Amino acid sequence: MNNLFSNFKGDFLGGVTAGIVALPLALAFGVSSGLGPSAGLYGAIFISFFAALFGGTNTQISGPTAPMTAVSMIIIAGIIAVYDGSVEKALPAILTVFLLGGLMQIGLGLMGIGKYIRYIPYPVVSGFMTAIGLIIIITQLLPTLGYYPKEDTAYVEPFKPQAEELILENILREEAGEGILVLEDFEETISRASEISDEVILEEARVLAAKEASGVMGAIKILPRAMNNIRWLEIILALATIVIIYGFKRITSTIPSTLVALLVVSGVAYGFNLDYRPIETIPSGFPMPNLEIFTNFQLGAISPYIFTALTLALLGSIDSLLTSVVADNMTKTKHEPNKELVGQGIGNSIAAIFGGIPGAGATIRTVVNIKSGGKTKLSGMIAGVLLLIILLAMGPVASQIPAAVLAGILITVGISVMDYKGLKAIPSLPRDISIGPVKLSSEVMVMLVVMFLSTFWNLVYAVGIGLIIASLMFMKKMGDLTAQRSDVKSLLKEKAWADEKNFPESLKDKVFIKHIKGPLFFGTTNEFQQLAKQIPKSAKVVVIRLGRMQYMDQSGLYAMEDVLQDLRAQNITVLFVGVLDQPMYMMERIDIIPDLVPREHIFKNFNECLKYVKKNINVMTLGKDGYLTLDFPSEQSNKK
Repeated sequence: MNNLFSNFKGDFLGGVTAGIVALPLALAFGVSSGLGPSAGLYGAIFISFFAALFGGTNTQISGPTAPMTAVSMIIIAGIIAVYDGSVEKALPAILTVFLLGGLMQIGLGLMGIGKYIRYIPYPVVSGFMTAIGLIIIITQLLPTLGYYPKEDTAYVEPFKPQAEELILENILREEAGEGILVLEDFEETISRASEISDEVILEEARVLAAKEASGVMGAIKILPRAMNNIRWLEIILALATIVIIYGFKRITSTIPSTLVALLVVSGVAYGFNLDYRPIETIPSGFPMPNLEIFTNFQLGAISPYIFTALTLALLGSIDSLLTSVVADNMTKTKHEPNKELVGQGIGNSIAAIFGGIPGAGATIRTVVNIKSGGKTKLSGMIAGVLLLIILLAMGPVASQIPAAVLAGILITVGISVMDYKGLKAIPSLPRDISIGPVKLSSEVMVMLVVMFLSTFWNLVYAVGIGLIIASLMFMKKMGDLTAQRSDVKSLLKEKAWADEKNFPESLKDKVFIKHIKGPLFFGTTNEFQQLAKQIPKSAKVVVIRLGRMQYMDQSGLYAMEDVLQDLRAQNITVLFVGVLDQPMYMMERIDIIPDLVPREHIFKNFNECLKYVKKNINVMTLGKDGYLTLDFPSEQSNKK
């Protein structure tokens, strides 16, 4: 506790400054998610406080971030569609998925997964971050233009027949569930259908219209119509916000330019009583837990989103730990990755219960905190408390913020989150793969695949596909390199190791030496299995040197077994040299040792092997074929 308050003044300033920076972003991310500004604010409050309290990075400031909001947007839109466009009905299921993601994140921390996050390939991260930026920019074009599809009467009108069908389907579904739907009597159905007003049909049509225009593809499809229905005031407010955000940074970075833009543009719009569109009303009072998460829990409602919840947990973990590394570099400290994941998971779980969107460690807010003097966990907790005070004291005031201002803020976020370093490197990366006549860089291909699939299809699947492609390409490269270094050659052709230089000349055409340099795994088994086929019929002995084969997986194990059986079928004796512990253990498990390679044919070093070869091979005169006749004594003879 003393350590917590050891830097109170610096932590107070850092927390307050970070909280102020977080305010406009929290509101903007909430609006972007589809749950409204209050969801973003609730997420910022609870994640910031509890992730700081239980996390493993002292200076981390957490809250809704662009990547987490982009994935949340997909989850929210998908579940709302299942519930016929009703946010209110869908909310418990949405929050349950967010809660599940937080619990999974806690599990990742407890299992010690934090240290493995760094192994995710950079091209996957780069393509994903660039896609996040594109998604945010494209989806904010409509509110920037002041166009909202569900308010365009001409656009909504064609959706009315579909809305009527959907309403009727719901009535029939309800009656089937109540057990009153029978062929003999449709009176109840007719009665309920007659109560459906034009207003209800219109509202359902608006929901369908909004769904059709949602996401990147929806925004692109509806953009021409939006261009014909521009509200110039909304464009001016959004552009003014963007100009102030970039322009004020040139004057000073002491005061957050995002906050300045929010206050100035909102103040002008409200002060001059301009006819702008405000954001949704932010509820006043302390956030209350949504107990329907537990009372109305239905496994079927969230089961399609379990993998998505895991993706949310993994993404939040990556996002947070990358920020932790930035914090370490600035403060010369060392974060605890697994503890950080547990803290982030707790923060996301509690935020979900109170209706907040998920988040992660936020780089910009963390940097602001450190530069303002924050050094302990208290700073992140203060940032959360400050946002709660703003919610309680200024909720009604914040509800007057123009929606176009938040759209402008989000566009700048989208621009900043894109990975320009990765994009700039595209021309300079080596073109190491060929697709027909075209040569490409494998890393660029992974990045572009992830970027395009994430932007125009599905974020979750895109990352999975990117990881699979990157892993396959990596294994192919490692397999090629390992095979290249361990070609099957006779001692005359292969470069001899230092202890092989004195190998007798008379034996070099009869004794072949196989160098395995590197792991024998599924990526290298094909080349290794060519061993038996490449050895000429004159060979009597193959010495396989395993001192540099640190690892053997199950594929490599069975490949070794196949090769040894092929060599035995050709009456070729195999000698092992320098077998390491893990390969030895694997080969003993399936009795390669001693069934195919007796223990007396296993040597610690090559000198022992050479002595054995000289002692046990009888060198005879040249045979009719001109080759030396070499014979090993039988195993029974050796034992005698």
